[in-house]
Amino acid sequence: MKLLELDPALLKPSFPPEAASTLRRRWWLGVLLPWLLTSVYIVRADQQAVVTRFGRVVEPRVPPGIHVSLPWPVDRVTRLKVQQLQRQVIGGTLTDNVVGRTQPLLAQFVTGDQNIIYLRVIAQYSVSVPADYLFQAEDVAKVVVAATEAELARRIASRAVDAVLTTEKAAIQEEVRAATQKVLNDYRSGVILASVNIESVAPPPEAADAFRDVASARADSARIVNEAQGYANDLIPKARGQAQQLLESAAAYKQRKINEAIGDASRFSQVAAEYAKASDVNGRRIYMETMEQILPRIKKLIVDKNGNLDLTIIRRAAEAPAGEKK
Repeated sequence: MKLLELDPALLKPSFPPEAASTLRRRWWLGVLLPWLLTSVYIVRADQQAVVTRFGRVVEPRVPPGIHVSLPWPVDRVTRLKVQQLQRQVIGGTLTDNVVGRTQPLLAQFVTGDQNIIYLRVIAQYSVSVPADYLFQAEDVAKVVVAATEAELARRIASRAVDAVLTTEKAAIQEEVRAATQKVLNDYRSGVILASVNIESVAPPPEAADAFRDVASARADSARIVNEAQGYANDLIPKARGQAQQLLESAAAYKQRKINEAIGDASRFSQVAAEYAKASDVNGRRIYMETMEQILPRIKKLIVDKNGNLDLTIIRRAAEAPAGEKK
């Protein structure tokens, strides 16, 4: 049997040159257009971006908006939510509260008076320098936890257990936040600590009852001191007011006596001056006036010059009422 031989030229598709050129242009356009569109990117309002070119940072902080860079893979854009607070736990994990679990080994700290307490601390932070946050540390969260834990242990070790449990919590939180922020800045971690909160602080379960008794006694002591201070604050102003009133009364009495003495001296001077003008007459008058004031107030018997005593006078004087006896 003889096989038919086909001409290879007959198997080739016959396209006009113009159609082939148009097809090639469309193909390149379909490839290049999406590639060029990778150079346009959008940064949202709560984000900032970092642009790297072949792994090197060229734009460390790109603000929100629409921006243009070189197409991928020349430039790469990494977006970060800089306003979002991130939380890390020292003394446990974020899921401990949900499942009701405690981790004593992670929560143990030693105080300055060699007591053991359990602490759970929440550190909240956000991104401050996006480029440092991305490339200066492999795991920023671990850096934040380690720095906060180290500064917390240093502050706890410098205080007594009673201070940590009662009055020094706020001071410890602020000191730890400031010291940890300095360490993170030295490491160029690119984060800023918003807060360091001591969520719970408690003694070991074996000594919890003794600590509660001490805390109760301290509360009673503070209450008694406050009551005594309140009593003192009420009593002292009253005593000061009474003292001031006595001083004012004494000053008034002093001035009154001075005025009376001045008036008596002035009157005596005037009487002495008048007495000097007619000493005999004035002497008798003053004597009579004085006797008029003295004699009505004393009992008296009058005997004539012959020495005869009329006893009826005595009898009448005894029988007379007390206000009429003379």
